[in-house]
Amino acid sequence: MIEILTTILVGGLVGWLASLIMKTRRQMGPLADVLVGIVGSFLGRYVFGVLGLHAHSAIGRLAIAVLGAVALIGILKGLRVYR
Repeated sequence: MIEILTTILVGGLVGWLASLIMKTRRQMGPLADVLVGIVGSFLGRYVFGVLGLHAHSAIGRLAIAVLGAVALIGILKGLRVYR
């Protein structure tokens, strides 16, 4: 139960940071922040893992998660989900 709550909270933080970076804050609500944060975290971890880059600190993992979420928002902007 704690893991799920932590995933939701960290996903929300990551999604919020990514939406600030990509300037989609007004189009995204809290649920979208959480979803983009969680999916973006997995995307970032996968891409960096394929490249052989792994973070060993909490700050490094958070940075990879935010980069993955930023990439996901970029993909969604390309698909015109966000403008």
